[in-house]
Amino acid sequence: MSTTARAQKAPDTRGPVRKLLTSFGFQILAALVLGIAAGLIGRQLGATAENPTGLSATLDTIGNSYVTLLRAAVVPLIFTAIVASISNLRRVQNAARLAGQTILWFAITAFIAVIIGIVLGLVIQPGNRAGEGLEPGDPYTVGTWWNFLLGLIPQNFLGLTVNTSPGAAEGTFSSSVGFNILQVIVVAAVVGIAALKAGKKAEPFLVFTESLLKVIQRVLWWIIRIAPLGTFGLIGSAVIKYGWEKLASLGWFAAAVYIGLALVLFVVYPILVRTHGLSIKQYFSGVWPAVQLAFVSRSSIGTLPLTERVTERNLGVPRSYASFAVPLGATTKMDGCAAIYPAIAAIFVAQFFGIELNFVQYLLIVIVSVVGSAATAGTTGAVVMLTLTLSTLGLPLEGVGLLLAIDPILDMGRTAVNVAGQALIPTIVAKREGILNEDLYNAPREGLPFADDSGDDDAPEADASTDKEPVSAR
Repeated sequence: MSTTARAQKAPDTRGPVRKLLTSFGFQILAALVLGIAAGLIGRQLGATAENPTGLSATLDTIGNSYVTLLRAAVVPLIFTAIVASISNLRRVQNAARLAGQTILWFAITAFIAVIIGIVLGLVIQPGNRAGEGLEPGDPYTVGTWWNFLLGLIPQNFLGLTVNTSPGAAEGTFSSSVGFNILQVIVVAAVVGIAALKAGKKAEPFLVFTESLLKVIQRVLWWIIRIAPLGTFGLIGSAVIKYGWEKLASLGWFAAAVYIGLALVLFVVYPILVRTHGLSIKQYFSGVWPAVQLAFVSRSSIGTLPLTERVTERNLGVPRSYASFAVPLGATTKMDGCAAIYPAIAAIFVAQFFGIELNFVQYLLIVIVSVVGSAATAGTTGAVVMLTLTLSTLGLPLEGVGLLLAIDPILDMGRTAVNVAGQALIPTIVAKREGILNEDLYNAPREGLPFADDSGDDDAPEADASTDKEPVSAR
């Protein structure tokens, strides 16, 4: 393997104040504080989810518009990223070994996370401490193993779905167009494998796909740049809509989930980093921009371009491997949504309804969490994964509705942990296989990880490795 160090840049002549104001992390934190303040002001002025005001409507519009922008790029991003990631395996020697190691470590960390979730659920007992007056909502999506398997069969090339429902006026109907993300993943995986099997004749298609991916990522860089504005709207709207009352009724449950997320992010991951001889400080400073965006956007797929960029530029994972492992992780590596949360939530539901779980059911929680991560498909929310777990255990699905009120609040932390793990595993595997650029991993962090001032993502300073020579595993 040959690697190239990041090219030397001109000295940074910005003053300390300007550096702080242009820092992506500072902008996100400032937006969080301002959003909370705006939300509290809105609630003081009488704004609620049922009675919106001008301020709450403005915050809601800003937040929803940002999420809509992210979602608009999801389908083309997933398709091109997965096809490109599979095609990049042709540049990697011992690709099967790297892929196997990646999937194995996905499973190992998911196993650790779900065990933590089960222990916390049994120790804290959130279901027995739930507040009074919980009102079940409507679990708008229900997951079962049969529906999950049927959902893998593409109905059309784009995974396009159309839902029609009665309109507000009598005799009218409204339709909405959506995409089945699982089907898009299946179609992209099949196309990518077919392109690999086609050999040289597929080279023009693969070159076009990689070029299209660059264009889509460029658009996403622009969307990411306005993340502080989206943060302001999303946080402010969440404070107004959910307030502290609904959180208080499920306070022990929320506490259990966030304690579990914190244990995985700040204990388990650092232990894995340290046991592989890497700096914990460098890991967090490298991955933090993606973690921040994931916390706000609540979407692993929406954060994918930034996750892949920090994995390559900050953590030193070769591009030819990162471009396979990170997109794979964005769709299947869900320690927050698919391990910690469904474990604690399932125990909460059982305790709330007075159902005693046996050893086999706890074992099923572990199996579902380790195997069923793909059911979340990297999109916002983990309701499908939870209903999949509850239906497997035979628990009442009405329990899902109890937790919907605070799901967005929990989803922020869940997605942040998901993304941190999606960058961690490629780093660990690269280190174990001797292909990690440790000079780049230990280098000082400078500038935005997605800065595109050079106008060329493939410039030497933007790449941690060269793709001209194959990457080989030991």
